[in-house]
This record gives sequence, C-alpha cells and structure tokens, in this order.
Amino acid sequence: MLFNYQAKDDRGSLKKGVVEAATTSAATDVLHANGLVVLQLSSQGEGINLERYLSFLNRVSKKDLVVFSRQLSTLINAKVPIVQALEVMVDQVSSKRLKGIIEELIEQVVGGKSLSEAMSTFPDVFPELYLHLVASGEMSGTVDRALNYIADQQEKDYDLTAKIRGALAYPAFIVAAITIVGGIMFVFVLPQMITVLEEAGVELPITTKILIFATKVVSGYWYLLIGGVIAAIFGFRVYVRTIGGRLVWDTLKMKVPVFGKLLMNIYMDRFSLNLASLVAGGIPIVQSLRTVAAIITNMVYRQIILEAALQVEQGKSIASVLADRPEFPKLVSQMIKIGEQTGSLEEILTKISRFYDKELNNTLNTLTTLLEPFVMILLGLAVAIMVAGILLPIYNLAGAQ
Repeated sequence: MLFNYQAKDDRGSLKKGVVEAATTSAATDVLHANGLVVLQLSSQGEGINLERYLSFLNRVSKKDLVVFSRQLSTLINAKVPIVQALEVMVDQVSSKRLKGIIEELIEQVVGGKSLSEAMSTFPDVFPELYLHLVASGEMSGTVDRALNYIADQQEKDYDLTAKIRGALAYPAFIVAAITIVGGIMFVFVLPQMITVLEEAGVELPITTKILIFATKVVSGYWYLLIGGVIAAIFGFRVYVRTIGGRLVWDTLKMKVPVFGKLLMNIYMDRFSLNLASLVAGGIPIVQSLRTVAAIITNMVYRQIILEAALQVEQGKSIASVLADRPEFPKLVSQMIKIGEQTGSLEEILTKISRFYDKELNNTLNTLTTLLEPFVMILLGLAVAIMVAGILLPIYNLAGAQ
C-alpha cells in the first residue's frame, strides 16, 4: 500500500513524498527510521475513495467497540480460544460493519495471523494504541487484561464526550433557536413593521436604523449571505486540513478561556494515561511516544510529542524536552523527571493521569456553570435589541397619535 506523507527532518525542513508499507504503523516506522517526524500520513486515493465514505456512514461506534472489547475480554479470560470467542462475538454484535470485520478477523486468525496483526488491517476501527496493547498482551499472555483495559479507557472517553455534549447541548439549542427566530423576523416580520415606521415619517433611534439596514440586507441578499456562509465553512474545512491551517486552528483553540484549559486537561490526561499503559506493556519508550502522538488530535501537542520521541532516541530524557515547552505544565515535566530518575515512570504517569482526570471534571463543571449565565445574557440581549429597535418606536408612534 502506498502512503502520502508530510514530515519534518532533523533541521525542521518540511518533506513530502510517498512511502510503501503494509499498514499505517509500518509506514510511520519506515519514515522514523529515516529520521523524519511524521506530521500527516494518508493512503493514496484516500481523499476520493467512495468505499471510505460509505464506511464512514456505517462506521463502528465507540459504544459498539467498548462492548466488543469487554465481551471478547470476558470470553478469553474464560479460556475460550480466540477463534471460538470471535465466532461467539459475530452473533452478539448488532453493527453490520463490526460483524463483517469480526468475520474477516476470524479468517485471518485461522490463516495464521495473530489477533493484533489481523486488527491492524482495520486502522479506522482499531487505532495504534489498541493494536500495541493487544500485541503486548499477546506477548505476555494477558490479552484479556489488555482488552479489558482498552474497554475501560474507551468507556471513559465515551463518557467524557457525552458530558461535553451534554454541557453544550443547552447553549447550542438556545443559539440555534435565536438564529432561526431572528432569521424569520428579519425575512418576514420586520420588513412589514419597518414599512409602517418609515411611512409614519418619525425620527427613528439608531438601534432601529441599524435593524432596518440589517433587514434590507438580509431580505435583499439572503442568497449571497447563505452562499457566503457555505463558502466560508468549506474554505475553513479545507484550510484546517493543511498542516499550517491545522496548527493555527489548534493553537487558537488552546487560547480560548476555560475551553482551552479543558482541552489541555484532556490532552494531559490522555498523554500520561496512554503512555503509562504502553510502558507497562513493555513497549519501548520511543515507540510508545510515537503511538501516543498518533492518537493525540491536536497538532501542537502531536508535534511536541513526536519531537520528544526523536530527542529521546538521540539520548535525551522526556522531561528535559517537555520542560522547554509551555504547552506542558511544569508539574508534568517535573513529575516525569522524578519517574525517569527513580525508574518508576509508569507509576508517576498514572498519578499524573489521575490528577488531570480530576482537573478535567472540575473544569467541565466550571464550563457548564459559566455557560448558563452566558446563554441567558445572550438571550436577554436579543430580546433587548428587538424591544429597543422595533417595539419602542411603534409604542411611541401609537402614543403620539
């Protein structure tokens, strides 16, 4: 399989090209062996592959994957052979795509592949961390524990996503409602009311004049406004898919008050927890760092972790690299330094994860608390503008008559 890549060399120069490998992980290893830090990697034809888009529409949900991992762990723990356990799972899952994937896993395992090797042929379903932990479990004879651990982490991520969505659902609903009602007012209601005010010939306040101007623009050029919004969204999506655009967007997100802290807590939690699990599984530290970088979605943190992997490979410590980066709190680099010096890196990383897990919940509660008054203020402003701009002039006009 051919992969298009964008990477940086040891001088920081951007490199683009094509590499041939069996899997994404193998392609990454080839590039790392050549001294390149991978920034972007995609299989050729990925952008126009119809099958990819169809599979996206029928993708395996996080919930289905959690259930699969948990039940497979239980069966293996009960000494059920892997092939037989997978055959049982075929009848248990409800997702058609996951059912098809399990059937292919059975064929490959029967054909002589290990479970992790078979899973690596489905990188969109089983991420690198999943594969490395299963492979580590195969080497140590603890696949059931590895799968159970994976299920725990996936369940944790699922719960976190649900909490964030729950916190944002009410504000999103209010903003959407204001937008829809405002659109209806601007297109259908305000033009008629404005006609009455203009015919009356009275002096209008500045708020009303602004509303009249906005109404004429919206009602007269609505198609241009809709087209402009669609073009802006499309342009933004194209921009953030470039390395530079993604880097700028990820940097800006981290600077948003409260929300930026929430993201930082998420990345610190996932970085420390996933690195701890890989180190505990006997995965070499450089490979562990690269695996963690692959599952971190923020380009800023991904580049820092990949740079750390490159410098650790050259003999430096993780703590010394992270200490120079303001994106990583001093607490993290100092605790990792202690872990490296005392040989208890796994234990220290686990403690860091627990700390940021608590910080994450606190920040999420703060965000939820702050959003409620913000939404009420936004709603109040919308009502105040309507009252000051339209209702008061009409009331004054009626009083004058």
